[in-house]
Amino acid sequence: MTMTRLNRPLLHLGQALHARAYRFTSVTPLTQQRVNARPQSAWATDLAGVFGWSRPFQRDTVGEELFGLMDSAGVLRELEGGGWLSTVRWSSLDDELYVHSCYPTLQADAVFFGPDSYRFAQAIEQHLRQHPPERLHRVLDIGCGAGPGALVVARACPAAEVLAVDINPLALEYAEVNARLAGIGNLRTLRSDLLASIGGQFDLILSNPPYMLDPQGRVYRDGGGELGTGLALAIIDEALAQLAPGGCLLLYTGVAMVTGRDPLLEYCKSTLSEGDFLWSYREMDPDVFGEQLLEPGYEAVERLAAVVLTVTRSGREEGDWQR
Repeated sequence: MTMTRLNRPLLHLGQALHARAYRFTSVTPLTQQRVNARPQSAWATDLAGVFGWSRPFQRDTVGEELFGLMDSAGVLRELEGGGWLSTVRWSSLDDELYVHSCYPTLQADAVFFGPDSYRFAQAIEQHLRQHPPERLHRVLDIGCGAGPGALVVARACPAAEVLAVDINPLALEYAEVNARLAGIGNLRTLRSDLLASIGGQFDLILSNPPYMLDPQGRVYRDGGGELGTGLALAIIDEALAQLAPGGCLLLYTGVAMVTGRDPLLEYCKSTLSEGDFLWSYREMDPDVFGEQLLEPGYEAVERLAAVVLTVTRSGREEGDWQR
């Protein structure tokens, strides 16, 4: 289990952007591609163009202070034909900024932040409104990425111990920076392959695993298994064993629907119908990332749906549950 070292120059860059009231809402890769393809989008003319849209820029677009901070943080890439690119993006969620990988996210260790991050945060916030956060003492975010899920809980539950784990060291570096930038002091980042390096029980386990088929096997994107559900199923199996009495697993992910069949829901019905678990399952968005249906392996897929699964070890909560 490896602790993450703080990238202080990157933190200082985030603080400088925050002081400039920088904001940017991350969109899907297809939307980003289409907006950047417009003639007027060839070069960045403001900070959103540099740090949000990942457009090439001239040095005077960011100014000497930000340029120096980018250089110190190691996030500058000089272009052969002149100009520069930022190798990171900064996106806003509520009042906080999150650093993550630049567009396009082609690297094997890319750290993605986008529409799923916003939906994941919304699912957590809704859960915390329905379940008293003061009952949370130990929380785990599996595959934390840039850390939005862990940060939402850590901010709402300052007395809780929040662990953010990922197999990708770059994700942990970014999550650590994002936590420090938000002034969060009750969050730790740890490297782990799912729960392999994590012991003990948790009152709340969160996860937003990837759910695509990806020929390149990128960790932020490839869900494995049948049409990308493999990682979600593995998380369910491992997480349930480490829920404290009354503890809850909140899983946000996507599911490829084939002829009306939902393989994740089928799995839940077959594995959670017996035992001491109460569970609920809902579609948060019935149609996401439609461009993925053009990729190999999706010929029979009708749609990709964003879903939220909550599984509670019985003993504390009651509600509108399936058994």
